[in-house]
Amino acid sequence: MTDAVLPATVDVIIAGLGAMGSATCYQLATRGYSVIGLDRFSSPHAMGSSHGKSRIIREAYFENPLYVPLVQRAYASWHALETASGTTLFRQTGGLMLGPPDGALVGGARRSAEMHGLPHEVLSADAVHERFPVFTPDAHMVGVWEPRAGVLAPERAIAASLDVARQHGAHVRLNEPMLSWRAADDGVTVTTANGVYRARRLILSLGAWIGDVVPELALPLKVQRNVKYWFTPVRRAASFTDAAFPVFISEYAPDESWYGIPDSGDGLALALHLNGEYTHPDQLRRDVVDSEVLVVRGLIDRYLADANGPLRETAVCMYTNTPDEHFIVDRHPEHANVILASPCSGHGFKFASVLGEVLADLATDRTPAFDLHPFRVSRFRAA
Repeated sequence: MTDAVLPATVDVIIAGLGAMGSATCYQLATRGYSVIGLDRFSSPHAMGSSHGKSRIIREAYFENPLYVPLVQRAYASWHALETASGTTLFRQTGGLMLGPPDGALVGGARRSAEMHGLPHEVLSADAVHERFPVFTPDAHMVGVWEPRAGVLAPERAIAASLDVARQHGAHVRLNEPMLSWRAADDGVTVTTANGVYRARRLILSLGAWIGDVVPELALPLKVQRNVKYWFTPVRRAASFTDAAFPVFISEYAPDESWYGIPDSGDGLALALHLNGEYTHPDQLRRDVVDSEVLVVRGLIDRYLADANGPLRETAVCMYTNTPDEHFIVDRHPEHANVILASPCSGHGFKFASVLGEVLADLATDRTPAFDLHPFRVSRFRAA
């Protein structure tokens, strides 16, 4: 339906078709609502926060137990999209949270697992090495193992969402940036380089650019550069594949962590978490210098020495961080027919499928099934 004649007014316009926007477009279209989806780039693309071949999904959520019901629904929603699109989006590998027993990572994962009765095991450093011999954790570390964790394919997920949305009548307008928007009691108007569109509701799912689009809210957001690296193991390559190696996050120093994703043909994917320089999305530094690679190689040599082979590829993306690292999912405080979707502070992709449901509910005056109070804009004003 991308090139079909557009109606004078649609139910919902979605500005931004990354993780959240594409999932919401899919949800609204399959529910029978008229939708225009806009993106300043093609979609999927490598200019924002929803690319890089793989994303971790995990259930024993160390950040906060409140996310566990959301991620449990997300698993079901991703499966529904796989069925609707005929595309494989999820690989189950199991997951390992590794760090000091009193650290934020291990302590948080255990808290979520115990509070929600999730299957998990607590492993000593020796037990981690015995189960995954390529890991050499520090002696004081422990691991929290969870069986349901795994890997999502972000580009395929976005493409699948938009393909199914198109099949159900959504108008997907790519390489068409939104220039301005205006809200009134009777609806919203969006202007792009190609035209003016009207809708009953507007969803702003613009990721790192959202602060520029709602400057009146003075959202306290920081856009952070993040680099992902793919390495070819130098030894025991089979030990780093999906069949033998879990997704992992490891707290190697206080408030310092890195993560890894098994090799499914592109190399072992590794990255530091919440570690990069702050920037503006239009000024993101996309080159990766040798000194950055050396930091990651130092961690590989310390904990995964058999993986310290040739660097195959790098990718640069962005985290858009809130002060408390919780999401933003809320109505605009001054315009009830405008909805703000995300940002996600570097841990949101796994939730896109369920947040698509939540945002579709908000846009059609349904009560979402989840408590959204932690994600309200008003928390910043109170602070």
